[in-house]
Amino acid sequence: MIFRQWALSKTPAALALNQTQHCKQLEGLVSAQVQLCRSNLELMHTIVHAAREVMKACRRAFADMRWNCSSIELAPNYLLDLERGTRESAFVYALSAAAISHAIARACTSGDLPGCSCGPVPGEPPGPGNRWGGCADNLSYGLLMGAKFSDAPMKVKKTGSQANKLMRLHNSEVGRQALRASLEMKCKCHGVSGSCSIRTCWKGLQELRDVASDLKTRYLSATKVVHRPMGTRKHLVPKDLDIRPVKDSELVYLQSSPDFCMKNEKVGSHGTQDRQCNKTSHGSDSCDLMCCGRGYNPYTDRVVERCHCKYHWCCYVTCRRCERTVERYVCK
Repeated sequence: MIFRQWALSKTPAALALNQTQHCKQLEGLVSAQVQLCRSNLELMHTIVHAAREVMKACRRAFADMRWNCSSIELAPNYLLDLERGTRESAFVYALSAAAISHAIARACTSGDLPGCSCGPVPGEPPGPGNRWGGCADNLSYGLLMGAKFSDAPMKVKKTGSQANKLMRLHNSEVGRQALRASLEMKCKCHGVSGSCSIRTCWKGLQELRDVASDLKTRYLSATKVVHRPMGTRKHLVPKDLDIRPVKDSELVYLQSSPDFCMKNEKVGSHGTQDRQCNKTSHGSDSCDLMCCGRGYNPYTDRVVERCHCKYHWCCYVTCRRCERTVERYVCK
């Protein structure tokens, strides 16, 4: 059953995960994932953390859209927006795969995983005034172990159609590709009085929110595909374009999504009633688009916040409390 592994985000903090029998207590795992858990117990804490980060990154990326990723919090009882091969499920699969590999790569760097350490020192020179050092994120190990865990449900023979499996495997790889693209050189200055005469550099990953932003761009330009014979086997090919292979960099989906304007659980739509909108925006969060033309209600809130703060030597800050009025607009 797709996405059931993201029920891991609901794993109780009290679950120790320090004995192999604990692996059976994790909800939604297929047998290959349970085996991976048993042989890599320490890895599961990182994967559980990644599942929680997916929820936060997804909600943040789509806060200004009608579909705001809220259904991911229903794990493991998803609506059809994520149970079908939609554009939204394509994004979540990609982000999920990226998040697991991201979390594992970072855990290697921080020393939280005994099976790995810092990433390798790059072969190319770092540039004038720079030297390789520090602890690089171990992307290769993160991709290896992340793919083993993320792709396992799509390789179970008895679950789901072949078209859905191919779509999910493809989008998961797109997520890992976006993670590879986020690897960049990071440096720290050294020198007398901050002169930065020498910089120690290493390869590090961008934050998951940056990867999610990249994947959102790919979501907006995702390609609808069909499962069609090409040669001796069936492949996913673009539905409305000349027959060509699907690009490795593009997210793909099989079924069109609803407009998410009205609540309808049969099609996986939460609707936008009671969603906050931006009256002055012309984008997707505008009151016209967010409320689907139904109109909106204005509300006024009084906000109390710290203001007129002053630093006193040494060493404390005093502030006054100020009130201001904030207007909010909520869809009908």
